[in-house]
Amino acid sequence: MSARQEGKGRVVCVTGASGYIASWLVKLLLHRGYSVRATVRNPEDTKKTEHLLALDGAKERLHLFKAELLDQGAFDAVINGCDGVFHTASPVAFEAVDPQADLIEPALKGTLNVLSSCAKAPSVKRVVFTSSMAAVVINGRPLTSDTTIDETWFSDPKFCEESKAWYMLSKTLAEMAAVDFARKNKIDLVMLNPGLVIGPLLQPTMNFSVGVLFDIVKGSETYPNTSFRFVNVRDVAQAHVLALENPSASGRHCLVARVIQCLDVLDILRNFYPTMTLPEKCEATQPLAASYQVPSVYHVSREKAEGLGVKFTPVEESIQDTIESFKEKGFLKL
Repeated sequence: MSARQEGKGRVVCVTGASGYIASWLVKLLLHRGYSVRATVRNPEDTKKTEHLLALDGAKERLHLFKAELLDQGAFDAVINGCDGVFHTASPVAFEAVDPQADLIEPALKGTLNVLSSCAKAPSVKRVVFTSSMAAVVINGRPLTSDTTIDETWFSDPKFCEESKAWYMLSKTLAEMAAVDFARKNKIDLVMLNPGLVIGPLLQPTMNFSVGVLFDIVKGSETYPNTSFRFVNVRDVAQAHVLALENPSASGRHCLVARVIQCLDVLDILRNFYPTMTLPEKCEATQPLAASYQVPSVYHVSREKAEGLGVKFTPVEESIQDTIESFKEKGFLKL
């Protein structure tokens, strides 16, 4: 069966469709022939929707719906009649004035709100939930070159709270709640746990994860003393579709192409862009409150993701793709 036939006649819902990962997911779903019901906070905001409406197949098979994560029942009508649901919507920020209101409640209550709508819709056969490596690795366990993280690892909410790792806490609590709700309501739930997602942007604005690379190349004097769990956005979108289409898919899937030190990222950038001005000096070691950031190059198992059919893009290619996208969007002049 060709890619365009795979989704023919099938209807799916994508929450938070204007987001970085979700935009690529919508593009891939349309390419495969699906009809997509995409929820956004404001369908009239062209800055958030124009790039979606310009996708191949959007005119015929993309339908935008307004839905707020915290509005009880807001997803009922959109999800009713869908074969599958991709829940990608969740706030992303590492700092918050009010972590409970800004991050934890939208992630936790929003997830339960979407899953409640799924439980009411007999048409829904599977839900694919975009979690994060933030729900896997933040537990205080030492990360060394001998460490291999896999799907049996879980972040510790108490450790996240003590570390003031609010985004990590929001993703951890949301995943835990999703698993519990799905079990009690007999929902077929598959979870994806991507690392730091980079690669080309479809949306016109900068998002948090690629912003980490932008901060390094925009003329900073220092580079962070950390390592990154990089994965290409197109691979993450592909993993979502595979998680829906593969009948045997179940549980969690870590999505990390490679763990790489910031120093090695700079070497890759210098190789591709010899004239680029890059930081030479490493900033001071992270303070205790950010102790979940470590410079060690440990390993994240790719076995389960590759078993699903994910083919990971080399990190070097993903980094170059991201920089080229910055240039194309006008964020960066070289």
